[in-house]
Formats: sequence, C-alpha cells, structure tokens
Amino acid sequence: MALSRRTFSALAGSAALGLALGGSGGPGAPAAFAARGVPTGPPPPVPAADGRRHTVAFDHYSLLVDGRRLVLWSGEMHPFRLPSPGLWRDVLQKMRAHGYNAVTARVAWNYHSAAPGTYDFTGVRDLGLFLRTAAETGLYVVLRPGPRIGADVDGGGLPGWLPAAAGASPTADPGYARHAEEWLGRVDAIAARHLYTRGDGTVLLYQVDSGAAADTGGALVSRLLDKVRADGIDVPLFHGDRGGRWMPQSFPRPAGFLSDTGGGHGTGAPRARDAAAVRRAQLTDLAGGIALHNVYPAFGGTSWGWLPGPGMPASYDHGAAIDEGRQVTAEMVPAHQIGHMLRHLPDFAKLERAGGASARGLTTYHLRNPDTGGRVHILRNDSDKDVSSLLPAAGEDLPVTVPARDARLAVTGMRLGLLRVRYSTAHPMLYLSAGPLDIVVFCGRRGDSARLALEAAGEPMVTRLSQQVAYVYERRLVRITVPFGTGLAGARVEAGETVDRPVLMLFADDRTSSRLWPYETPSGSLLVCGPRLLRTAAVQGATLHLTGDTVEATRLEVWPPHGVTAVTWNGRPVRTVRTGSGSLRSVAPLAGVAKVELPVLGGWRARAESPESAPGFDDSAWRTADLASADGGTAGARKQPVLSADAYGFHYGAVWYRGAFTDASGIGSVSLEHGAGPGGLLMAWLDGEPLGTHQVPDPGHEGGADAGHKGGAEAGTAVLAVPPHLRTGGRHVLAVLVRPAARAQDDTAPGTAAGAARGLAAVDFAGGEPRVRWRIQGAGPADPVRGPLNNGGLHGEREGWHLPGFPDGGWDKVSFPRAVRRQGVTWYRTTFKPSVAAGTDASVGLVLDDDPHREWRAQVFLNGWNLGEYVNGAAGRRPLVLPDGILRTRDTNTLALAVLSGADTEAGPGRVRLTLLGSAAGGVPVVPVSSPGR
Repeated sequence: MALSRRTFSALAGSAALGLALGGSGGPGAPAAFAARGVPTGPPPPVPAADGRRHTVAFDHYSLLVDGRRLVLWSGEMHPFRLPSPGLWRDVLQKMRAHGYNAVTARVAWNYHSAAPGTYDFTGVRDLGLFLRTAAETGLYVVLRPGPRIGADVDGGGLPGWLPAAAGASPTADPGYARHAEEWLGRVDAIAARHLYTRGDGTVLLYQVDSGAAADTGGALVSRLLDKVRADGIDVPLFHGDRGGRWMPQSFPRPAGFLSDTGGGHGTGAPRARDAAAVRRAQLTDLAGGIALHNVYPAFGGTSWGWLPGPGMPASYDHGAAIDEGRQVTAEMVPAHQIGHMLRHLPDFAKLERAGGASARGLTTYHLRNPDTGGRVHILRNDSDKDVSSLLPAAGEDLPVTVPARDARLAVTGMRLGLLRVRYSTAHPMLYLSAGPLDIVVFCGRRGDSARLALEAAGEPMVTRLSQQVAYVYERRLVRITVPFGTGLAGARVEAGETVDRPVLMLFADDRTSSRLWPYETPSGSLLVCGPRLLRTAAVQGATLHLTGDTVEATRLEVWPPHGVTAVTWNGRPVRTVRTGSGSLRSVAPLAGVAKVELPVLGGWRARAESPESAPGFDDSAWRTADLASADGGTAGARKQPVLSADAYGFHYGAVWYRGAFTDASGIGSVSLEHGAGPGGLLMAWLDGEPLGTHQVPDPGHEGGADAGHKGGAEAGTAVLAVPPHLRTGGRHVLAVLVRPAARAQDDTAPGTAAGAARGLAAVDFAGGEPRVRWRIQGAGPADPVRGPLNNGGLHGEREGWHLPGFPDGGWDKVSFPRAVRRQGVTWYRTTFKPSVAAGTDASVGLVLDDDPHREWRAQVFLNGWNLGEYVNGAAGRRPLVLPDGILRTRDTNTLALAVLSGADTEAGPGRVRLTLLGSAAGGVPVVPVSSPGR
C-alpha cells in the first residue's frame, strides 16, 4: 500500500500518540513537535548501536535526530523474501553504498506463525539478526510488522489459521484484535532490543497497520498503537489510513511525510526498468515537500514457497533497483545520485515552496531554504519528446534540456562547503571533506553539459584536470562548462577563502556517478572511484582497508582521510601513486571476476504419484470432513458439510479430498464448486479414472491485471462428465486434488469472506443425490526449519521426495525434453555440484521452458526448499533464483520438480538448465542455510 502525506499520522501527531512521541529518548526528552527554528546544518552521523540515548522528533520540514535534520531516504527490503541470512548483509551494504540511509522492513505474520500461539524467530526468520545486520551496516530501520502488511503476500501476511481462530474479518470478531496484539507483542519483544532511542540498534520508526477497511473509526488501530507503546516501543509510530479516514485532526500537519515510490504493483511480471521514470517520480516527491522517502521495493527478492499473493509469480522484482538476483539495475542511478545528495547537502533538509522561475514546456517547481537562501529548481518533462527551454534563475536565462518523460534538478544560490554556487544546471550529488581537500561532485546524462557559476571576489586559481573542462572568470563569477561524456572530469579551484583548502570539482556522467563511493569513518570521510561496489572502509594507522566488488578489471582511485598513505582491497595491498588531484590511484587495475562455469543438469530420475486417486487407497488416517459449520469456512450448499481446507487446518499448498458413496448408476456428471482462487487448479478422478482438470482464470499469470488487486476470479465450478462405464451401482470413490492459489491480500477484495475459503465448497451430481462420506488430507506438520509456507499436501511432499538424501535409486531414469500425457503429479529429481571459486559471488538461476501450448506447472525444490512455482506458457517468466546459502556453490545440491499436469496436452519439462544471473569478485561470507534431508 502506498503511503501519502495523509497517512503518516504519527509524524503528523494525534491525541492518542502524538504526545507519546515526546517520550522518544527517555524522560525529559523534547516534545515530538520541535521548534521550527532548528537551523540548517550537517545531518546526524551514520547510525549504529552505540549504547547512547538518542531523541527522534520532527517539525514542519523533516525528522530531527538528536536535534539534527534528517531526510529519510529508505528502500524497502523484506527479509522473508531472501531466505539466506548471510545475504541480508550483501543487500544492505549495497543499499547503503548507493545512498540509502534507511531500510524499511515488513514482517510477515504468516511466515513466523504456523498455528495459534506458535511463533518462530529463528534461522531464516531471525528478525533480531536482521536488525543487528542493519545496524552494523549503518542503516536506520523503519519496521512494518502489520499485522496486515499487504506486499503481495498470501492473505496480506495474515496467517492461514487466523480466520478459523478469530473470524473471517479483522473487525468481525474481537478474537482478531487479541491475536494481533499477541503477534505485535512477539515482534515488539525483539524490536525493543534494537531501538535507536536507547542506543541498542537503529530502529527509528515503526508502522502499525491493521489493514482493516472496516475500521472506519480507527478503534482497532488505536488499540494496536496503545499495545505497541505499552511494549516499550518509544520511537515515532505511524499507520496507513486508506484515504485519510483515520487521520487525527487534533494536531497540525507537517510538510514532510512518508511516500512510497518506485516499483509499483501489478502485472504479475517484473516491471520494465526505467531510470528516467524513477528520477521523475523521486524528484516530484522532493518537490512536493516529502522529507521521508521510501522506495518500494529497493530489493525485490523471491516470494518463495506459498508466500506469493494471488496472481503473483515467485519473482518480486517489480523493477527494483536491486533485482531478485541481487544485481544492481539501471534504476539505481537516480536513487544513488539523489540519496547521496540528500545525505551530503544539508539545504535539502529544510525546503519550502517559492514562487516564479518557470520554464516553458516543462512543469517546474521552485523551493527555497529559509536559512541559507539556497534554491532548488525541479524541471519535469511530461511529454514524449525532449524539451529544451530557458530557466529564469539567478538573474539569467539558463538553457536546460529535459529528456522525454524525465526530470532534472538545478540549484541557485546554494553554498557547497566553501563554494557559493550562483547557479548550476548540473545535479549536485555530494560534498565532503577528504584529507586536505573539499570535494564536490556534479552529475548528468551523457551528451548533456554542466553549466555552473561560482561566486569569487577575485580571480581564482583554477587547475583543469581534464581537457573538456572550460572556464572563464568575469564579473566576480567563475563560469564553468563541462560536457558529460564517459568517465570523470575535474578541476581544482583555489581562491580567496578557499586558498588554504582547495576544492576539487568532479563531473560524472550517470554511469560514472554510480561508481563513486563516499564513506564516513571515525578518521574522516573519503571518496572511492572505480570498483563496482564499495562495501566497507576502515583506517588503521596509515592504511586504508577497503572491501568491495569488481566485475570487470578496473583501476581504484581514493581520496582518503588525513595521514593515509597505503590502501588494501579485500585484504590485499594495492600499489598506488599520488595524483595531481590529491588521490591515491592504483598502479594496476583491480582484477575482475573469474569466469563462472555452471554444470549441465542431467541424471534425472522420475516417479509418478497421486496414489490418492486409486479406489483402494487407504485414507483411514485422513481427517473426516463432517463439520456442519466453521469459522473461516462455509457450510456447503444443500446441507453438505463444510469442505473448506482451512476449516480442517490445511492452509497452504495442495489438498486432497476423497468422497466415498454408493450407486452411480444414474449420474451423468459431477459439479465441483471450489475456491481455488485465480490460477488455482483442480483435478478429479472417479474410481481411479481421470475425469478432467479445471483451472480458474488468472489475469496475473497471463500478464494482465494483477489478480490480487483486481479482476481475478476467486471461485470456479468444474463440471466433469462421468464415463458411461463408471455409471454403476456399488461403491465408488471420487478423488479430488485442489491446488489453490493464495488468499487475497486486501480485506476489501473478494475472497476474504468465508464463502471464498480455499478448497472445495460443494459437490453436486447430475442424475443422482448420493450421500458422500468425505475425508481430507493436506500438508503435514510445518517443516521445523523451512517453516509453515514450504510444504503442501502432495503425496511426494508428505513422503519427503523433495528432500536431500531421499533414496530415489529405484526411480526411472529419464532425460529432457520430456513429453508425457497424464493427469496427476510426476516428480523429477537430480543432483548437481557447482564449482564457484572462493571469493566469487555468483547469482544462479534455474530456467525451465517448453512449448507454451503445453499445460503444466512445477513446484521447484532446491535442497528441500520450495523456491517457487513455474507455470508453463505464462507471460513474463524469469529464471527462478537459487540464493547462495540454500544453493551450495561448492557442494552437492538436490533439485526436485513436482510437475502437475492434465491429460489434455503433453507435459514437459522441455528443458531445465542453470543460468548465471551475475557474478562479482568480492561478496560477503555466506553461511549455508540449514537444509535437513531424510
């Protein structure tokens, strides 16, 4: 759910919690609404679990951390979408390096709770570990534990057992509030140990969102907010209001609010990446006075197992700046430039609207810092063609060009350290002091030019470090023009007040700007240029120790703090020379990544299952389906028993039904009403013979509207003919396999009412009314390591066919491509052993493909972990990511596929192969994720 200005209610203040915000930082802390006279100044230092008390407040312009202004530049990352804790550090380090100062983390209730009163925060669900890692990385945390988180997760993150335990609607039964309070209490017990206010961590903000559209008076969310406060969470709280209905009116509203920008929801396939669109959205938010930004998502990750919401594929990329395979995409460029700008240029933390300064053909915004007089001009092109215009600013008409559907930023009258910039049409990315230098970086698109004027009382000494830099001094202005090409251009300026501290001006095109890495250490700030990523920097004596990633061979250039004369990279000394710009530059390039060779997948073994369809199958241990009514389920039509899978405790994955009856002599067909949801699948057999399959239309899988938000059918009816030779007297068994889709994530959407519960709803027979005795079987107990969302109710899952070490030596040897015409489930297993060199971070994916007209789907298991579903022929399919940690990059892995198919077409797979999604020399140490087998 996107959050607008209206929804950041805690920072806007409320009678229930606005006053409580004054408690941040302990007794005697300043009120949450601080005086509006807080001056423009440097931001707070990089956050850490430093053991010190801190205050968090706000005013009309921004957050105030320990009395310093902070523009929050957060990216959303869901730890549950990366089930390899060792890789959390990798993503968080990439976020910080690219300019984010905070991470927003949602916590999915269903991921941690298999049953009422049961909660697990260990292993891949170790929330405390994630919060510690964020603090060690130097990122604030915005915590969003729901209870309903949305995020295209099954049921919006509510556990499958909740409707049966507390009522179908979040406001229909007080039991919901009790369970929600218990859930938040478990999260709070961990979060309270990581609060920035107490110095124990970096949790800075906390969102409560009941997600209940029916909570029109806000009673439920107020109760939950009170619960969180009572648990000792003393950082500012906020909640989503679904259109402002919960917005308290007792306090004034500040100008800065949390705004979700970026990924967007919706097509069931990853959105095309467009840096221009991201820049346009983010600069527009800045122009609107947004001082608390959340890019959604910054890292997409994988909706593995039974996590994904209706119509959602396993990939949750959504055009994220860091994609599912942990590779940085083109969308990171504007985030990198803007994030570092907001961090290093204090004027941006205190802006208000100013008038004038419009440019023809462009939507223009003009903002001013009331303390410094610095001005920001944001120019947005809403047309499909490039627009060149003149911006009247600083007493001149400045030529500007904005590409189609893009935006750009210019500044006037702004001080960058010792420089007073009369105007700049180039984007100022950062300013810092490194050793004896002040460094300022301007960036822009290749083919554009930087035009700027610096105020100087007398003619300065300007040393051109690049031939493309042109300058002239006239009327106390140094006018500089630099075309943005490839690489880095620079000039050194010494004049007047800067004579004792030269200013190094660097000009970088977009690509080069994303290879510039500022970093703050206790010994001072530094700037690194060249490698693909800078992870950490630390000064010990005269040596600067750097860690990071390279892809191609590249030279390393460093502007270090005072006293540094030597550099190491990933633990190895780097020979350097001192340059005319004051940097240390490597004599030889840093090595790139070695070639990664992936094994060919072969040695497959196969076994057909679905013994449950046979008439003689022993189902005596199955649950008898005989409930007349149940919370979370609906009594079937015409006095049939409740058949909802949830009513019998089966919430995820496939579920089997067996109905025994006598006398089918007059029955011509059977009608199966089911709540399988969009894309859900049903198969039926009578006395072991296939009757057919039925699939609910799924707009999401077809590349249309997101079925989880609009347009997807929740229920369907399969009408299947009974073959004449089965229309006999005596005992018969109707076997039905339902592979349901996820529950709708929004309680305003269809499917949250009990009538659309997953599984069968009613069964009717044309030509007869036999009395059917039903039994039901779904997933077994939750996997103690992999959690409740890993396994379903297939025979092979219950027997451990997906696990490492299962004895499959007696299975049939097969090879791909494969063409089988059979209704039911067929399992395929193989093992493989990659050989990825130590020190190489390789992101590996799995590709399945086949003739798109063949109808089949496969659940993919790697070392027992259910990594997602492949649906053949669906639009926008991407490789399934096999995350390092679950994937053993230098050891043996077990790959298992559970293929569901009907008899109408041949089923594959056609081809199954590994693919390299990206690699780098560097990375982080990754501890293997526990993957128990048989």
